[in-house]
Amino acid sequence: MEPRFLLLSEVAAELNVSDSQVYHMVRSGELPAIKIGGRGQWRVERSKLEEYIAGRYAETADWVRQNPLTERDAD
Repeated sequence: MEPRFLLLSEVAAELNVSDSQVYHMVRSGELPAIKIGGRGQWRVERSKLEEYIAGRYAETADWVRQNPLTERDAD
């Protein structure tokens, strides 16, 4: 069974980005997360990460529809 909550470093590995990029995404509110424990460590719920990824796919698909490939781009 996969863990419900992920460390920011685990999220970074899943998205193939840096830890600092994930921290910025969390602090800006782009990626929902919670702070837990006495030291206030960040955790991202796996389901929230999956929702985030699905949202990025939808945004990308919308961008592609609005920016059709031109003949010059195809080369």
